[in-house]
Amino acid sequence: MKSAYELAMERLQKKDVDAGIEHKPLTDAQKAAIAEIRNFYESKLAEVQVLHEGKLREMFDPSEQAARMDEYRRDRERLTSERDAKIAKARLSAATGRG
Repeated sequence: MKSAYELAMERLQKKDVDAGIEHKPLTDAQKAAIAEIRNFYESKLAEVQVLHEGKLREMFDPSEQAARMDEYRRDRERLTSERDAKIAKARLSAATGRG
């Protein structure tokens, strides 16, 4: 007997086929590219965090600290957005056949 999960996955796959959605597995090159993107942005985010914490320790004015926190949030959001866009582009190249 199949589990409820397996039945649900089969229904979803059937819906995709009916809708004309084709799923192509990622190639090894695309998996490597995505891993490289993730590693790069993980290190950039860590760098931004370390720099932020260092600067925050030197500040005593609450308004300066608040401004620094806002800047740090913007930097994290920008880097996360860039990472996600590059990963989506790498995944899209799998669907379109472009490498």
